[in-house]
Parts: sequence; structure tokens; C-alpha cells
Amino acid sequence: MKTSYLIASPMLLLLQLCISNLHHIFTSVFSKVVNWTLGVCIPLTSSVSQLHKEDDQSKDKNATAPTSVNYHFTRQCNYKCGFCFHTAKTSFVLPLDEAKRGLKLLKESGMEKINFSGGEPFLHDKGDFLGELVQYCKQDLQLPSVSIVSNGSMIKEKWFQKYGEDLDILAVSCDSFDEATNQLIGRTQGRKSHIDNLHKIRNWCQQYKVAFKINSVINTFNIDEDMTENILQLNPVRWKVFQCLLIDGENAGDEALREAERFVISEEMFQEFLDRHSSVPCLVPESNEKMRNSYLILDEYMRFLDCREGRKDPSKSILDVGVKEAICFSGFDEKMFKERGGKYVWSKADMKLEW
Repeated sequence: MKTSYLIASPMLLLLQLCISNLHHIFTSVFSKVVNWTLGVCIPLTSSVSQLHKEDDQSKDKNATAPTSVNYHFTRQCNYKCGFCFHTAKTSFVLPLDEAKRGLKLLKESGMEKINFSGGEPFLHDKGDFLGELVQYCKQDLQLPSVSIVSNGSMIKEKWFQKYGEDLDILAVSCDSFDEATNQLIGRTQGRKSHIDNLHKIRNWCQQYKVAFKINSVINTFNIDEDMTENILQLNPVRWKVFQCLLIDGENAGDEALREAERFVISEEMFQEFLDRHSSVPCLVPESNEKMRNSYLILDEYMRFLDCREGRKDPSKSILDVGVKEAICFSGFDEKMFKERGGKYVWSKADMKLEW
């Protein structure tokens, strides 16, 4: 038994030596082939590391930048528009410091335009919370464009006196120039005239050098209306005309707070409305597809909302995971955003829009 072991041991050592040499040869050849393929003369492990680094840099380069963001910081509203697609499902509003922290993160990630909306953004803290955010974005973050979308019912001239210098654009929602139609839609509060208020705000905007816009949602109650004369008289810098949009969980479905099905119009009906108003130079039409894909929407928790599937699927909050990770779940179509002419700013000095 001892003799057999003595004979086998040198043979075993020889076999191990041969295997070790073969392994070294194959490793060397494989490393050179990889390096020749890459066109560089560096070790294999370094080549793989470099490839990963370049891949990460490519992802950073191609990542979506939040150039223009719509921040719906509140869902609360004093109107009851039947087609509303961002309803009062919560009463939550971030603390001011946290909202500012999120806005700073967005600026550091490439934000140039911020639009504050709701709900009704002037409702919370009588408009002062909104005013503080407007000031912060213009004075501290120095954003080129700061805008608001409002129903106009809560706006006072003293707000313009305090915050108007830092506001670039104010869009007021108006779906009809007939008070009875506004009542049917829910675009009203008590006996106040929505139309009279619209003219008052337009004059304030002119006085304080704020660009005045009008947003209209076209639906079954206003589809036959001719708004040409009224729009030309008010002369907004832009008249955004939206097709009534259904969003599951907001204005459609079992868990929705609104039932907007009765407001919905067809693509053909929407086009007929656009054709009737083709002489209005400031008209900017927005179909359902553009509304779903070409807006970066942040909710009250600073989560991006993906509307591509006909509902609002939230990302994680940018306050928790950062902008870069959260924006991957936004459903944002940057190409469509550019096609709808989203990149413009308001020049207070020249009182005109600039692209």
C-alpha cells in the first residue's frame, strides 16, 4: 500500500502542474483577445470596469431631465367641476420647508420651469403658502419661468402686490362664457360671477406684468359654444384648449370622486370645436394623448404620476429616493413635450413670450 502511494504521488503532482500551466495559458490568451477586441491594452478586470463606467455615464446622459414640472401641492378645491381629474382624495400638504427641499432637488436635476396647481392652489393658507413657493423659485432658485394654474376665485389684488413681481404666468380656468353652463359644469361658487372675476384678474395681470393665460376643458356642455369674441377681447398670451380626459380613480371608476363619463366628447367633436375657433391666434389644442404623456406631474407627496395607462400610478417621492430614480416612473414623453411647444418663458420687460 505504501509503494502504491509513493508511485501515485509524483504522478498526481505532475498532473496538477500540467493543469495549472494550461489554466495560466488560457487566461493569458483570453485576456489578450478581449483587449484586442476593445482596442486597448489593459488588464481584463480593468476593461470590464471601464465598460460598466461608460454604461453608467451613457445612462446619466440619456436620463430624463425635469425641465418643466407641474406641482399639484394640494388636492383641495372650492369648486366642484364634474370632470376634474385631480380630485380631493387627500387633504395633505407638505410643510413649506419640505416643499422647498423638493423644489431645490428638481432645480439641481435640471428644472427650468415650475407650474403650481391643485386642487385650487390659492386655497391653502389664503395663498401665502403658494406665494412663498413662488418667491423661493424665482429669488432663491432663480428659475426662468414660474407659473400658476387657478380657478381664479380666491385671488386678491393684495396677493399680486406681495408676490406678483416673482410670478411670470397665471393661467385661469374658464370653460364657458355663459354663467348657466358654468353652473352645470361646477365651475362656480355660490353666486359669484366666474366671468366677471376672469376680467378682473386679466386687468391685474396686465398691471403687474404677469402673463395671462386661459385654460378651457371642452366637454358635452360647452362643445357647441363659440368663444371666439370673448377670447379675442380678453387677449390671453395662450388659450389652452383641453379635451375632457378620463382618469381611473379620479373621475372614472368605482373609487373616483367624480363621474366624468357624461362630459366626455369624441375626437371628431373636439376637432370641430378647434375648427370653429381656428381664427383665434393664441389657441393651443391639447388632445387626451398629449395630456397623458407630455406633462411631468408631481402630486402632494412629490411623487411623479404616470398617466399612460389611464390612471395615475405614483412613483416614490423625490424626497425619499431623489429625482433621478423617481422620474423613471413618470411616463413622461419628452419628444411630445417639445412638439407641443412647452419650452417658452415670459419676458416681463418686453411683456411677451420667448421661445
